[in-house]
Amino acid sequence: MKRNCRFAALTGAVIAALILAACNKPAPAPASSAGPGASVTRTGGGITVRLLTDATGIDDKSFNAAAWRGILEFYGDTWENPRQRGTLYDVITAQTQDMYVPNLKQATDEGYDLIVTTGFTFADALTEVAGGSPNQKYLIVDVDWVNLPNVMQAVYAEHEGSYLAGVAAALKAKADGITAPRFGFIGGVPSGTITKFEVGYVQGILSVFPDAGIVDYYVNDWGRADLAKTQAMNWYDSGVYAIYSAAGASGNGAIAQAKQYREAGKNVWAIGVDSDQYEEGRYSDTESAVLTSMIKRVETSLLYGLNAVKNNSFKGEIITFDAKADGVGYSVTNSALTKDIIDELEKIKAQIISGEIRIAATNGEAKKLPGFPQDLKALDD
Repeated sequence: MKRNCRFAALTGAVIAALILAACNKPAPAPASSAGPGASVTRTGGGITVRLLTDATGIDDKSFNAAAWRGILEFYGDTWENPRQRGTLYDVITAQTQDMYVPNLKQATDEGYDLIVTTGFTFADALTEVAGGSPNQKYLIVDVDWVNLPNVMQAVYAEHEGSYLAGVAAALKAKADGITAPRFGFIGGVPSGTITKFEVGYVQGILSVFPDAGIVDYYVNDWGRADLAKTQAMNWYDSGVYAIYSAAGASGNGAIAQAKQYREAGKNVWAIGVDSDQYEEGRYSDTESAVLTSMIKRVETSLLYGLNAVKNNSFKGEIITFDAKADGVGYSVTNSALTKDIIDELEKIKAQIISGEIRIAATNGEAKKLPGFPQDLKALDD
């Protein structure tokens, strides 16, 4: 596979600014399980944690679901049998953003050892509440600007995992003999984080097809699967080969449309995000419309934070979970992602980890690369 350096190479100084802020600490490999927390000296039992989510909740089959899995793993529970829910851990879903501050205050008043929020939409509310509760420990995922000593911030190298997803889609198109493929991206609410998904994906595609057509669309909502489904139908009807969504529950609409069309015999694909979304695209016992998913191991940051509380090492810091720290990757559940494609993806992943392939993380920097689209709707913070 061609990997033209014009799409992958940037100067070391630029990359340092793009991928890891100087204050960021690379994430060490976390323990795979932390047990029920019984070894912690605490009156009344083990560590307690409350997860606070947006309206999509832990059933979004994506971002929030991954966070919940991390909590379940820490306590030795399962999705089907959350034995200690309501005693050691729980989750509260806010139906509207005006409930973020009340939910944070309630959890703080109830004295949980750790309070976790998912997503940048919580940043302002957390800053307000955490600033007035210096003895409470908080963890926020996908934010690195709440600079308080009692807030741990977990960020991910989404552009690295998305690059692999883009390469996977492009290699599959190449294997199918498509000479001038088009690819789509559906985002939720525009932000610097979602931009990393988009620009990484596009760079991965262009490393295989430098002249590939790229279209993008932002739902401006995390819970409007209907809008994403309509856009996906329009794109597939116009010849788009694969659509990658980073839109929370909205992205399930694109998967649903791909599933409907593949079942009807059309050669189109969806790319999942955050969790392995193979099951969401399943349309027979052995087939799914989800070619692969960009795995963002949000559960890794939950385990890291809970272990820090357990070990009395918790502090306000920024932790970056990249490919090297096994924070991002891709799924191989779908047999349509053949061994030769997977072998190529593993080579590329190793090159990302070694630094041989470097990926722009902002739209502004990506637009400086020769051939990169100049009209994407992605926004940088």
